[in-house]
Amino acid sequence: MSEPSCFTNRVAVLATMHYKEKVIAPILELELGLKIVVPPHLDTDRFGTFTREQPRPGNQLETAQLKAQQALALTGETLAIASEGAFGPHPQILWLSCDREIVLLLDQRQGIEIVGQTLSTETNFASQTIASYAEAQAFAAKAGFPTHGLIIMSDRDTKNSSAIYKGIRTETALYEAVKQALAQSTTGRIHIETDMRAMHNPTRMQAIAAATEDLVRNIRQVCPQCGCPGFAIVEALPGLLCAHCHSPTRLTRSVRYECQKCHSSEEVLFPNGLTTADPAQCLYCNP
Repeated sequence: MSEPSCFTNRVAVLATMHYKEKVIAPILELELGLKIVVPPHLDTDRFGTFTREQPRPGNQLETAQLKAQQALALTGETLAIASEGAFGPHPQILWLSCDREIVLLLDQRQGIEIVGQTLSTETNFASQTIASYAEAQAFAAKAGFPTHGLIIMSDRDTKNSSAIYKGIRTETALYEAVKQALAQSTTGRIHIETDMRAMHNPTRMQAIAAATEDLVRNIRQVCPQCGCPGFAIVEALPGLLCAHCHSPTRLTRSVRYECQKCHSSEEVLFPNGLTTADPAQCLYCNP
């Protein structure tokens, strides 16, 4: 890996209205020499809200791309950064919640985009139906309140909810939100959930920082042929041989890197440091 100089002293617009610059800007400015600016009139909520009033217009990557493109259109710059988070069950451990964060760099000057990402099980993502302030307090204690914000709704379905209270960070605000939501509820029960917006969720901010650091690593992975940054893995190839019977398994044997500029590629064996697979992972030894 070598240090790309194509970003030094360039202005990069960061598409956020939730103060993500607090963790993204220091990393990119220090590691890449970028000058991060936040457009003052960019409404990223138009690209989806966690409280479901506004659906996300595409998948996670597509939404980050739309945010970055909008930031460039507003400012006339050629370099943008955007991030997008998604919360739900872990893809392999379904009973465990996780936070997948991506941070995208879109460079119109070079015609490239580079993505950093992380999958973290360190998240307070949760929701519950409650009927009293005591139940709200119990939920809040598990959610890391008051350093982490909460949201109260009279109904989980945003379209049916007559009241939505976001960014709750004090006992007084929590009490008032519960009181008012219960008064407007037709069932005597209301909905409480963690506020996953970055400025109300320090744990999520840490995951965004980790995804930003991954972005830096990917930027520094330059094409050996043309020097373009972002020489990224585009394919994982299975077939790692079983240590006992030497049959191919589904585990990754190699990965293929490809340059998005000149399209040269390179296959790297044993990316996980394993030259053979545990027989427990073999369909022949452990059918």
